[in-house]
Amino acid sequence: MNASDATSTGGAGNSREVVGTAGSGAFSQYDLDPRFFDEMFRADGVPRTVCRRLGKFLDRVPAEELARVQDSVHRRFIHEGITFTVLGKQEVSEHIIPIDCIPRILTSDEWQHIEDGIGQRLRAVNLFLKDIYNEGRSLRDGVVPADLVLGCPQYRVEMRGVKVPHDVYVAVGGTDIVRTNAGFAVLEDNMRVPSGVSYMLACREATKRALPTLYREHRVREVSTYPERLYSTLVSLSSRAGTPRVAVLTPGRYNSAYYEHAFLAGQMGADLVEGRDLVVHNANLYARTSSGLRRIDVIYRRIDDDFTDPVTFRGDSALGAAGLFHAYRAGNVVLANAPGTGVADDKAVYVFIPDIIRYFLGEEPILANVETHLCRSRDGLAHTLDNLQDLVVKEVGGSGGYGMLVGPQSTAREREEYADRLRADPANFIAQPVLDLSRASCFVEGSLQPRHVDVRPFTLHGRDGQNVVPGGLCRVALQRGNLVVNSSQGGGCKDLWVLRD
Repeated sequence: MNASDATSTGGAGNSREVVGTAGSGAFSQYDLDPRFFDEMFRADGVPRTVCRRLGKFLDRVPAEELARVQDSVHRRFIHEGITFTVLGKQEVSEHIIPIDCIPRILTSDEWQHIEDGIGQRLRAVNLFLKDIYNEGRSLRDGVVPADLVLGCPQYRVEMRGVKVPHDVYVAVGGTDIVRTNAGFAVLEDNMRVPSGVSYMLACREATKRALPTLYREHRVREVSTYPERLYSTLVSLSSRAGTPRVAVLTPGRYNSAYYEHAFLAGQMGADLVEGRDLVVHNANLYARTSSGLRRIDVIYRRIDDDFTDPVTFRGDSALGAAGLFHAYRAGNVVLANAPGTGVADDKAVYVFIPDIIRYFLGEEPILANVETHLCRSRDGLAHTLDNLQDLVVKEVGGSGGYGMLVGPQSTAREREEYADRLRADPANFIAQPVLDLSRASCFVEGSLQPRHVDVRPFTLHGRDGQNVVPGGLCRVALQRGNLVVNSSQGGGCKDLWVLRD
């Protein structure tokens, strides 16, 4: 029996009863810290209005029943083979993604603020990318330093003057959103090949099955239509008459996100292809099938620029298809996302996104950036070196939590070695203060405890506008005191419930 079916979440005669308060009952080990915004509780320990039903349920359900709920969502991830790859110093290993069974809840108004902010951001980014590969007005006007853009490793000179279908450079965007006591902010942008949407969908399915009554009572907005929305977005970018054929280009089963590639291809009814499955003939792209060659009109690529086409980019790539970029430049196939979009999620360019929004849209940013210091500048480097123990330092092109230094959790030796890297190549690094990430309720070690979280919503941008799925990949740092939510660094995930009005 499901926990939510076995336990009442309310009832006559107790409408004024305050249950589920921090520090009491099932939350006796729940430590509220005023430094961190708590997603479940107000500062006085009373559940936030949007979380009262959940708090009451958690306070009343027996711990052993909640443990069974946790076990059920974990087993579902095992059954589905929902894994990620960890790159160790000596080996590469594959793990089941940890999932927490307690949902994080956002109100309709909170979500609308996030949706408006990331939608604005993506519109500006697409205009910026069109500009830097064509007229370059923003560079001449000094909105972003020209040397920063043109010297970015993700800038592709091959994209200059290429007509991008409907000017949509980024069709699929993932934006990492954090919350502190000051409100929501953008931590970083993912505009190349953002991943994690399959984990969002898997979290929803597992949690919905484990807590069906609670789910229905909360009137949660659905995310299950994402594959359909993704397919419609991709198809909208093709100019070919009839029904365009879509394929998901994957590096193969040894890629850390292969589960997601196969999942999305299956859900969309698209072909799942590797580079060796593709051939270009007369500037058209075809997939090899048992019945012969089949025309492909849209490629949802899940491989980096460098590996898409050994003729145009890296000649030693065995992952892409020779001539693919030629077919793209000729307008006979759509690549989503377009090559060269990585400029927009470079962590140094990130600093200038608010100015890009003002320049191209004439609007003030809805979502703030996190304070960021560019080590490429003399002052930024000096500030970073003087305050390494208090900062988070990242490589401008890094991802997955690799190659970063979390100052307060580092040793003196680690900081000394990192300082040497900074001095050797300062332009490759940015520094940010250690954020007081909000915390959400999690079932850890048999009890309810707060853990730090962020969320990655996914935005689709097609010919007819934008679509933001009402949810996201909610990542959680499951280790006590840890601020790094990446799965590769010991983090997990949980379901995000966006409520209807």
